[in-house]
Amino acid sequence: MLFKNRREAGEKLAAQLEAYKGRKPLILAVPRGGVTVAEPVWENIGGELDLIITRKIGAPYQPELAIGAVSGDGFVMLNNNIVSRLNVPEDYINTAAEKEQNEIRRRLKIYRGNRSMPLIDNRLVVIIDDGVATGYTLLAALRSLQEKTPAKLVLAVPVGPPDTLTMLENEVDELLYLEAPVHFSAVGQFYRQFDQVSDSEVTAILQKAWKGEE
Repeated sequence: MLFKNRREAGEKLAAQLEAYKGRKPLILAVPRGGVTVAEPVWENIGGELDLIITRKIGAPYQPELAIGAVSGDGFVMLNNNIVSRLNVPEDYINTAAEKEQNEIRRRLKIYRGNRSMPLIDNRLVVIIDDGVATGYTLLAALRSLQEKTPAKLVLAVPVGPPDTLTMLENEVDELLYLEAPVHFSAVGQFYRQFDQVSDSEVTAILQKAWKGEE
């Protein structure tokens, strides 16, 4: 075990992100666990706290197999090798992507209500999750953000396997992580407490952050 809980992991990440204190970063957390990690980061370095969500697009008849991922703004990233090998029809991809995009919107509505999405252009953007395994849906999030031309894109995660972290490092201006264990099976194995974060917890953290902006 490396971390007692997500809060402790976030506090350790916050120390790594100290250089961004006072620079009004946009901190985008991946719900739900990433929001709990992001809370102490926001408390320490300030800025704006919000969400980013991407969803896996599953293969026909094999929904657990990712053929791509989609972001809430409709950005679709495909694993072209798998799409070609399985001969996945374009209309299936379009329908599946739209379904997952609608699910992202539904979740954002629960967490954010009618609040406008934050602007990305020319901003310092920090993406936070509670860990990374394959990194595929996170990769889609990063590429979606790249299209919105942030001034600097930073990814900060407590833990992830070395090969995934190397892959993601090529997608950002800066990658910060606390541990990169070679023997990696799941994010949860590196936390003593890794309970599921509830929707109400996510909402409460966001409301606290947004109240501070008023």
